Amino acid sequence: MNFPLLQNQKLAFRGKKISVITGQIAGKEKQTEREVVVHPGAVIILPIYDKEHVIMIRNERFAVNETLWELPAGTLEPNEAPHQTAMRELIEETGYQTERVTPLLSFYTTPGFCNEIMHSYLAENLKFVGQQLEDNEKIQVEVLSWEKIRKMINEGTIKDGKTIATLLFYLYRV
Repeated sequence: MNFPLLQNQKLAFRGKKISVITGQIAGKEKQTEREVVVHPGAVIILPIYDKEHVIMIRNERFAVNETLWELPAGTLEPNEAPHQTAMRELIEETGYQTERVTPLLSFYTTPGFCNEIMHSYLAENLKFVGQQLEDNEKIQVEVLSWEKIRKMINEGTIKDGKTIATLLFYLYRV
């Protein structure tokens, strides 16, 4: 991947899901070293259980050493369209399936150092087919009311940025 504003680019790290590119950006007086996390992109899904309820998950996150309240989400696989990832991750993480997902919005998660773009989808008319977790995932599924979700956001109980962005976008869209 090429970053036109980054000069003297070098691959510093290649992992299973991400890579890190280093290089310099021009300042007013000197060059500054920068790193860019290269990410394939991801999806987040807002599963509407019924008019009053949403399906959320409690997801154990080793990077922050916490179990977080989240909407189901996942990383795009090579040659996989975002809507396909959304359909796959919905079943894997929640056990619910839908015939189609509707795009809500797309946004950069941390553009100061990462190129990850997150595609947010709405899932309705859900049918339970059984959770299909990956071996390392520890996820519990819960159905929460919109009233409780609003309270959890206001109290800081929901800390995951992609989840907050998607929930608030849906609640307050014009």
